[in-house]
Amino acid sequence: MQVPAHFEYERATSVDHALALLAKWGSEARVVAGGHSLIPMMKLRLARPEALVDINDLGELAYVRLDGDVLAIGAMTRHADLLASPLVGEHYPIFHDAEKVIADPVVRNRGTVGGSLCQADPSEDLSAAFAAVDAVAVIRTPAGTRRVPVREFHTGPYETVVAPGELLTEIAVPIRPGGGSAYEKVERRVGDWAVAAAGAAVWLDGDTITDAGIGLTAVGAAHFHAPEAEEYLRGSPATDTSLVEAGRIAAEHCEPVVDQRGPADYKRHLAGELTVRALRRAVARASGRA
Repeated sequence: MQVPAHFEYERATSVDHALALLAKWGSEARVVAGGHSLIPMMKLRLARPEALVDINDLGELAYVRLDGDVLAIGAMTRHADLLASPLVGEHYPIFHDAEKVIADPVVRNRGTVGGSLCQADPSEDLSAAFAAVDAVAVIRTPAGTRRVPVREFHTGPYETVVAPGELLTEIAVPIRPGGGSAYEKVERRVGDWAVAAAGAAVWLDGDTITDAGIGLTAVGAAHFHAPEAEEYLRGSPATDTSLVEAGRIAAEHCEPVVDQRGPADYKRHLAGELTVRALRRAVARASGRA
């Protein structure tokens, strides 16, 4: 039987209360939202926090809304709510694409957007999607609020810039005209972690790509994105030749590892192919063809 080590448990009633509890327990505390990743790790004793701070009652952090030219997503937004949001579908269909292939309905009904980002699993889907659209993480600290680009949010496997005593409260996604986005994933079975996955966002001016974002997961891409391929696409024609070359560049700069999901060469091939597929759909959406 898998049983966690002893831990204390406290339930937060507000963001300020959560910050106070985190200050009380210091670096030995962990925040629990959906718990689908943390609790299994505790049962295996891969994680042994001295205290859990439960933030499931913080409805103030569960929202998807427009704040001017920003799509604001609360950290306690459930996966199912992100998938169901018409605002998300209108402005960034990449998130609907990604949420459809995250786990299963049971997990999506309970798991949270913020929890997924903070778990920082190298195969996590939303990390790549938010990297592709150049989102910003909003973090509450005892002294106030700080904002960190999602592309700087993850410092390594299962590690983020969120320090002890801090709490991720929101992910802000800038809304820009002329864009399209998409997400592609290969998994061993429905609901599994990705063997490889790619997200893409592009902005067009006529037939020219003015800007592009590419997110990658499970293939060893630093900070979940492909800056070299993005740079190549800026100013390039929105042709299949350009998209295929961007996929090649993205794959070239990956560092996939061999594991039970496949050899490195296979994952590198998938990184390139899925990048091209995501770019094709993103361009089609940006140009109104999909």
